[in-house]
Amino acid sequence: MPRNKHPEETIQKILDVSLKLFSENGYEKTTVLDIVNNLGGLTRGAFYHHFKSKEEVLDALALKVLHDHNPFDAIKGRDDLNGLEKLRMVFLHTTKAVGTKEGADYIAYQHIGLSLLEQPRFLAEQLKGNNEMARLITPIIEEGMTDGSIRPGSAKLLAELLMILFNVWMLPPLFPMDAEMFEEKAEMIAQALDTLGCPLMNEEFEQAGEAYAELLGIEE
Repeated sequence: MPRNKHPEETIQKILDVSLKLFSENGYEKTTVLDIVNNLGGLTRGAFYHHFKSKEEVLDALALKVLHDHNPFDAIKGRDDLNGLEKLRMVFLHTTKAVGTKEGADYIAYQHIGLSLLEQPRFLAEQLKGNNEMARLITPIIEEGMTDGSIRPGSAKLLAELLMILFNVWMLPPLFPMDAEMFEEKAEMIAQALDTLGCPLMNEEFEQAGEAYAELLGIEE
């Protein structure tokens, strides 16, 4: 086989095809052969030249989606925003990206992850990701506590609580719910955060929550 002069294009094609198949057919039901058969003439050897397994592909997808859909890019250089407003933008970033390729890729990857949460490895990865996200938003909360938009307290504990509330308690695979219960939970989170001096949930957040519930497949 002739040397591939554009390996980055091959990798991108493998990732795009894999994301599509994992999302449409399910990660567990998709084989390496399925991926190869949808690569438009690329061989199994080309696949294994870049990835040892479909598990490696999934890991690469996670890194790519995070790079392409980094919620912290939205607040870089935004000196016009206080800490609370920056925190709100980070959480609203996903719904604002709906309609873009990056947003579509992120949503597709999220659906793959949600379908795998019952498996210990992927649940552990989800929790590890939440811990990392909590670490990244802690400085933003500290900024809010300094500028007065968030009540002073433990920024680290508040960051961890936000991850538990939004990225664990609001996940249907872990806590099955319909649209009515989703709304009740959102209202309870808003009340709890208001009490803690972090009024994160506003009208824009409520509208975004409705869109996110639809993306998660929560039915009436």
